[in-house]
Amino acid sequence: MFTNLEGLTMKLVVFGASGRIGTELVRQAVAAGHTVTAVVRAGSSLQVALPELRLVAAQAGVPGGQVEVVTADVLDPAAIAPVLAGHDAVLSALGPRTSGPSDLLTESARSTLRAMDETGVRRFLVVSVAGIHTKGDDPFTKYVVKPILGRFLRESFADARRMEELVTASTADWTIVCPPRLTNGAGKGRIRSNPDGTVRGGFTITRADVATYMLDVVADAELHRKTVVIAN
Repeated sequence: MFTNLEGLTMKLVVFGASGRIGTELVRQAVAAGHTVTAVVRAGSSLQVALPELRLVAAQAGVPGGQVEVVTADVLDPAAIAPVLAGHDAVLSALGPRTSGPSDLLTESARSTLRAMDETGVRRFLVVSVAGIHTKGDDPFTKYVVKPILGRFLRESFADARRMEELVTASTADWTIVCPPRLTNGAGKGRIRSNPDGTVRGGFTITRADVATYMLDVVADAELHRKTVVIAN
């Protein structure tokens, strides 16, 4: 579970809050005392009960943890700019589509960055995928495993690459978080990370640990403008 740095609490926007990483982000952030605006698309809802979140915060003895659920189209900068205003950071837990052409990651990042420029919000953390990165991989993973994986996930990997190019070219204080295959269940309490390449032998990570890592580094200026591969 994320622990605030010296009691720091922040106002966070979470995109993709109805997804499994997004749900963990909201749950852990509220438990840590942050104020969270959870953004979901029309027809979706937060996958954790608000009273449960408040109870978690109370049990942790953390005052001030709050959550507001907002329905908005993340692809529309005009719709999300009012949501971002006054917040300290934006965390995007939107996931790539697993089959067929998609531009969700790219276009949501484009929209978010535009809204951030309009509102003056600087900090942006976004989930990508470790599979598109090979620096530091062992030869078998680099030349056998990832090319095969890339053929099966060609469209989603292409979307992730375009998104990363867009984010890295921006002026935001961004961190791109790249997990490998995602698993369910409780966090393992051991998260390996590498801002200079891949994590050797790091083939899986729990969604709970992805959320924990993102919250753990949201206030870490040393990871501004860094792409980080993480794994259990």
